[in-house]
Amino acid sequence: MLNTERPDAWEVQGRGELQLAILIETMRREGFELTVGKPQVVTKIVDGKIHEPLEHVTIDVPEEFFGNVTTLLATRKGTMVDMVNHGTGWVRMEWRIPARGLVGIRTEFMTETRGAGIMHSNFDGYAPWFGDIRLRQNGVLVADRRGYTTGNALIDLEQRGVLFVGPGVEVYEGMIVGENSRQEEMNVNPTKEKKLTNMRASGSDNTERISPPTIFSLEQALEFIADDEAAEVTPKSVRLRKVTLDQASRARGRKKISV
Repeated sequence: MLNTERPDAWEVQGRGELQLAILIETMRREGFELTVGKPQVVTKIVDGKIHEPLEHVTIDVPEEFFGNVTTLLATRKGTMVDMVNHGTGWVRMEWRIPARGLVGIRTEFMTETRGAGIMHSNFDGYAPWFGDIRLRQNGVLVADRRGYTTGNALIDLEQRGVLFVGPGVEVYEGMIVGENSRQEEMNVNPTKEKKLTNMRASGSDNTERISPPTIFSLEQALEFIADDEAAEVTPKSVRLRKVTLDQASRARGRKKISV
């Protein structure tokens, strides 16, 4: 654990998300409340250039999922170094991939292989920085105000993507309430109430069902968040939020980056 420029923040180094999640979960059970940023790799300077850690990944997967796994690792800057088909319906692959590329990959890997794939990785030295790696394809739905979620608002938002909260949940500006079906971030109002009139229309008592929200474990939350997001951990819950809560400040920051 290392000190930072802020007196209320520490840098914690560990081996992968699981080891960090164990530490955070222990603190959580002891009653601590903390905000955790996106896990970052530990780099070093070699001959004046930034080098990042590599991992040697061994994968055993059924033949039918070979293409899915190859695409998954290739998009994360992985390079296949060996492949063996055992003739039994299973394929063994060996890859070299930046450690950054493995952040958040396990949940997606299990989805792509329907839980049948086996993955193991070992540290494999350092290499020059590989450049930008897009770990998450979709954007998020971000609450634009404080309040309690309503069923009426969530029914509308469900058409935009996957929800992380159900009705009657207290939210605040900058809190992530769902995953957008598109790549961009979207500010939404999950507290909108149904407009009432003094006229009763035929069929107005029909009810619509909301799909159960996706609830993240601590490790899944650390895998999901992007660089400008954080996991807010308390003894009772794990919430996702933007590092900068104010939507106007986030918009100004994006304009500065694009210039």
